[in-house]
Amino acid sequence: MAPLSKLTLTSYRRTQPNRDPVEERRSKTLTALEQQKLVLAAAQKGQEHRVTKPGWARDTNGNRQRVEKTHAVRPWFFQDGQGWVVQLKYGARVVPLDADNNAVIVHSLDDVAAVLDLFAKAVEGGELDTALSTLAQRRKDPSEAQHADGT
Repeated sequence: MAPLSKLTLTSYRRTQPNRDPVEERRSKTLTALEQQKLVLAAAQKGQEHRVTKPGWARDTNGNRQRVEKTHAVRPWFFQDGQGWVVQLKYGARVVPLDADNNAVIVHSLDDVAAVLDLFAKAVEGGELDTALSTLAQRRKDPSEAQHADGT
């Protein structure tokens, strides 16, 4: 008798729990906005906001070791000739705020916090859901599309 015949076999595909992609995009954006508020607070003090992440590095013997890596968080605001420009980002991409514009200009660094709060309210209210879903879609390489079609 074959060893596999004693087992109960099935064709099973693991699925994700019932997670709404719209809510996940909102949550990701709101978390990033909270981090930008910390970046703003550091910028107002003349400092750079840094975060630590777990990572891997090799020691002198060539063994992999778990380490804490720090890196600076890039601000979504910068100074321009007209004032401070504030953009909303999803990942590394700038979110369009309407059909033609992707940024808000304010006069001082202190006004950036109010813009970040307005961005958070707009994300919570679902005003930017279509823009976020468009940015979240991964552009496929033509070779990947061929393999997905089975050709």
